[in-house]
Amino acid sequence: MGAKDQILRKISSEVVKVVDGDGLIVRNNLTKVEEEIRLYGIDAPELTPCRKLKQDESETQIAGALLMKMAYESYDFMRSIIKPGDQVYILQETNNLMDKYGRTLAYIELQDGKILNELMVEAGYAKAYNKIICSELPKYQQLSLNAKTNKKGLYLYVDQF
Repeated sequence: MGAKDQILRKISSEVVKVVDGDGLIVRNNLTKVEEEIRLYGIDAPELTPCRKLKQDESETQIAGALLMKMAYESYDFMRSIIKPGDQVYILQETNNLMDKYGRTLAYIELQDGKILNELMVEAGYAKAYNKIICSELPKYQQLSLNAKTNKKGLYLYVDQF
C-alpha cells in the first residue's frame, strides 16, 4: 500500500456477493451491517446496459454487446478468486472513503494477504481507473500496461476497454 498514514484498516468482513468486476457486497463481522464496496483504482466493463456503458462505448468505440461479454468474463474471474462466505479485510484511504453513489471505496485484502484490486488489474480483467484517485493508482497503471502488452485477460480481445 501507499502512505500508511492514509490507510484505515477496518474490521474483517464476510463476502456476501460479487456484484461485478469491480464491486462486491460485504457484511462487517462486528456490526453485521452490509455495505457495497467499489474497488479503489480499477474499472471493469459494465454488466448491464446503463449510462456508463454508453459512455464506455463512445470512448472506446467498442460495441456495448462486446463490452458486456467482457464484463461477464471479468465478473467470472473475480468470482474465481473470491466467493460468498470468504473472510476479507477492508482497507480504506482516510481521505477518500465513499464514491458519488454512496458506495464504500476500498482495497480488499484476501486471507493470503493479496489485494483483490491488484489481482484484477494484473490479470487484465480490470484496468487502472483514474477517476477515483487512490495511492495505488500509479502501480495499477503499470500493471494495466503490463497486462495490455502481454495480452492478458480482456486484452486478448481489445487494446482498450
